[in-house]
Order: sequence, then structure tokens, then C-alpha cells
Amino acid sequence: MPAPTIYYLRHGETEWNALGRLQGTRDIALNARGRSQAVQAAGILADLFARDGRGKTSLPYVSSPLGRARQTMEIVRSKLELPVADYALDDRLREIGYGAWEGLTLAESDAADPQVYARRLVDKWTVAPKGGETYADVQVRMRDWYNSLEGDTVAVAHGGTARALMVSLGLETAASAAELYIEQGTVYVFRDGRLAKYS
Repeated sequence: MPAPTIYYLRHGETEWNALGRLQGTRDIALNARGRSQAVQAAGILADLFARDGRGKTSLPYVSSPLGRARQTMEIVRSKLELPVADYALDDRLREIGYGAWEGLTLAESDAADPQVYARRLVDKWTVAPKGGETYADVQVRMRDWYNSLEGDTVAVAHGGTARALMVSLGLETAASAAELYIEQGTVYVFRDGRLAKYS
């Protein structure tokens, strides 16, 4: 089977995104800007489908189980005039867990745990806050998800899972991916061993 094409969307903005708070596994709803970004992403996705000559019903849709990803998916499907709830959930797509740092800003994380914070500045991929995950952990589950795909797919997930997938597929190094900003309101297309961003 040829490598699947993935149309990958990061969820829209939440208030915690706007405030610079680490969300991880916390369920924070989209704000008004985030809902607008989901509408924007739906338009980009529709244009990509038209360019690629494929129908919007011709491939499966899957989301992280976290509410901000599900909200984004449902807005996208509504704008594409598809049944809103007709998509799958996959726990492997959930965001990286930040453990004790969830809800904190980076400055607050530094103040709460300066030793781990300093180590993570040097090696973001393999150092985790107390009770959290490393990006290396997320990379393993994202590779497992990718290997389970039976064909081209639309996925809505998170910035951390996008970085982990990029490293898993050899498109970025751990060091480069750790510093990447994953945009909202954008569609990332993983295809034929390459990555393209449409915004």
C-alpha cells in the first residue's frame, strides 16, 4: 500500500492558548478566534480536495478525543456540509501531557520546577514535567497511529502530536521539531514523504 496522505489540522485557539498556558490533556473550549480558525481551515480543506480531485466523503475523518479538537472537527464538517458527528476518535491523537505544569505559563512552570525546566530547555524531546509525557513518548503513539492507517485520512489533533508525527516520519529532527510553531487555521498535508502547509 502506498504511504497514506494525511490532511492534518491543529485545533483552533482556546483562551489558554491566548494566555500562553500549557493545556496538555485539559479540556479547554475554543474561543471566538478558534472557531473562526476552524472555519478557515474548512475552506482550505475544501480547496485542497478540489485541487486533488477527491470528494469530501471519500476518506475517513478522525479526531483527538479532547474537546478543542472535537469542536474544530465538528465546525469543519459542518462547513463541508457533512454529518457533524460522523467521525472517529483516537486516543493516540491526544495532546502531550504536561502533568504538573498543565494550566501554567512557561514562566510559572520555571518558578514551580526550575531544575526540570532548565533540563527541558536543553532537551525538550526526552524531559517531561512530573506526571507528564515526553515528546519521545508521543512520537511512539503517533507512529503507532500512522502505522494503523488504512488509507488517506483527515485528522484533527494538536501541536505536540504534529511535531511528534513529523519526527516519526523523518521530516524533522527532534531538536528542530521541538521549536516549531504549529499554526491554527491551517492544513498540513503529509504526502509522499514530504510536508506542505496551506494557510
